[in-house]
Amino acid sequence: MNRKPFGLGGCAFVLFGGIAFVACTSGGAGTGAGDDGGIDAGLAGAAGSTSTGSAGAGMGGAAGSSSAGRSGTGGSATGGSGTGGLSTSGSGGQGAGGQGGVSSGGVGGLGTGGAIAGSGGTSSGGASGRGGASGGASGNGGASGGESGRGGAAGGGASGRGGAAGGTAGTAVAGGGGRAGGSGSGGSAGTGGTGGTGAGGAGASANITIWIAGDSTVANGSTPCPIGWGAQFMSHFNNKVTVSNRAIGGRSVQTWLYDVSSTLGANGECDLNSTTYLAAWTAMLSGMKTGDYLFIQFGINDTDSTCPRHVGTALFKTYYGMMAQAAKDRGANPIFVTPVSSISCSGSKATPTRGTFATATMQAGTQYSVPVIDLEQLSVALYTSLGFCPLPGPDTATTFESGAVGAFFCEDHTHFEQAGAVQIADLVAKALTDQGIGLAAYLK
Repeated sequence: MNRKPFGLGGCAFVLFGGIAFVACTSGGAGTGAGDDGGIDAGLAGAAGSTSTGSAGAGMGGAAGSSSAGRSGTGGSATGGSGTGGLSTSGSGGQGAGGQGGVSSGGVGGLGTGGAIAGSGGTSSGGASGRGGASGGASGNGGASGGESGRGGAAGGGASGRGGAAGGTAGTAVAGGGGRAGGSGSGGSAGTGGTGGTGAGGAGASANITIWIAGDSTVANGSTPCPIGWGAQFMSHFNNKVTVSNRAIGGRSVQTWLYDVSSTLGANGECDLNSTTYLAAWTAMLSGMKTGDYLFIQFGINDTDSTCPRHVGTALFKTYYGMMAQAAKDRGANPIFVTPVSSISCSGSKATPTRGTFATATMQAGTQYSVPVIDLEQLSVALYTSLGFCPLPGPDTATTFESGAVGAFFCEDHTHFEQAGAVQIADLVAKALTDQGIGLAAYLK
């Protein structure tokens, strides 16, 4: 086919198969007629001006294309729209959207693709223009769906791609343990995409309190003996953590919570003198907040057969569940700890000593969906590794007065000197990391 251009003022008219195409320039912009359906971009105008690529008619159904307009100084550039070439057979051309000019604060080019389908041809929407550099807004998505060609039904054009690429990746909040959020996904087809924003991981950013409820193996105690592992726990954490150790020597879980009588009731449990909570638990309930942690370790004094310390395993688990729920209601995180083992040997290996209540603690963890640190098994493994077994003498006070065993335990087989308490606290802290418990983010 022949093309016959003629002009008027700053515009050029082209007759193509009975259809007129027009391209105009302004502000000193360059012009160019596309070959085979191509579109040349307008050159940059004077400072502050905008140039627009002009459309050229295509031959033989080749796909239209466009190149980006370049912005002048301080000006914004608008991408030229590609127009698909006319075809009598085959598929229609595809017009690509213009690319946004590079300018500070420039607005991204507007992509307006869309081909005219030939006979039997299909058309697809042009790609959207990308946003200009340095804060340029994303272009709108290309138009979809071509017009019907002669003798052929209009093919359904593919929708334009989202304008902006995925959003900026989130930045982790200051503090260890944060992870950057993933990048946002692109916009929906046919419209300019909205950049997603990834939220950074919380990490160890907030100040928290670790609350501890327990007996003498956990309590702060006194020098030289006994000292509980709770007294040595704070040294493992950074300055965003406060440890409030409310463990009390000689207590079962029930005598820690309530004033308990020496009378065994008909139900096999000790009667309560009052259902009012004691001071330690009351202080926790009033002070516990979102992000805090509650450690609970009982199960040694609870084995007594007489009141007030006796607690059956069913009631023991009920109390654990009640305390865990109270923590969760306040946004805190409960952790159950099986009772630390005393030293008992079978040949060269230490053996566990807390059986029934260690098992009850594990069961309570499962029942109430609370993580459990199995300190009984961890402590037994530690005693074996330190060569405490076999004991250097009978299970009497004199055996615990010297040597490695004497430096670890008080003059009994249960309580710890400071060196022993430090190593037991080490076990609990290491378990936080090994078990993937969130509190590990606050470890030094």
